[in-house]
Amino acid sequence: MNTMVLGVGNSILTDDAVGFRVAHLLKEAKPELTEMETAEAGLTLLELIDGYERVIIIDSVKTGRNKPGTLYPLTLDQIDPSWGFCSTHGIDIKMAVKLGNELDYKLPTKLSIYGIEVADNRNFGEKCTKAVEKSIPQIVQEIITREQL
Repeated sequence: MNTMVLGVGNSILTDDAVGFRVAHLLKEAKPELTEMETAEAGLTLLELIDGYERVIIIDSVKTGRNKPGTLYPLTLDQIDPSWGFCSTHGIDIKMAVKLGNELDYKLPTKLSIYGIEVADNRNFGEKCTKAVEKSIPQIVQEIITREQL
């Protein structure tokens, strides 16, 4: 099964880069994965995931519900639009997948979505905050276990 791990975020906005960091470490641990990093969201994601049988999307979320570094395995229906998860111009991941199905994109048969609670995704910085950085190895292992990679 061809599998892509897609890290979403922005590498210069502190914790917003956590999706990139996790995707990169997943690729290191499991070289058979295709890894991609993108700052794009919404409908653009359709082009990136088209043709893959399995896609694992990882992005930052700021819910304020848990401590930074908390991993949230999510379904499309669980994503709160206020989080800005894989969203741009009012089109979030849920709407993009719905449109992709209607437009006959070859979307993955298995789509896994993970959000990572962050402390700071608004200020410029090329490193994650200490709490998020410390959680990354555990997050990588948890995704490997959950996804049976």
